Amino acid sequence: MHKTPDIIEQHRLLTWVAGEIDAGCIRATGTETISPVNAVYIRKAHQMVETERTIGKIMLEGWGLIRNRLRF
Repeated sequence: MHKTPDIIEQHRLLTWVAGEIDAGCIRATGTETISPVNAVYIRKAHQMVETERTIGKIMLEGWGLIRNRLRF
């Protein structure tokens, strides 16, 4: 589905960025972490973005909890 001619270069770039983040050389611009991921908190995050007054990123945490619940 997402096979592009430069897919290996994307892999290399993302691997490099992940290493830089792990080493502390690059920091995320996240200023707010919202958890758990559910309809209420996703609405809250969306409302925060709509104010156009947020600084940095709003991060949603706890996706693994949803994945575990959706397993059949």
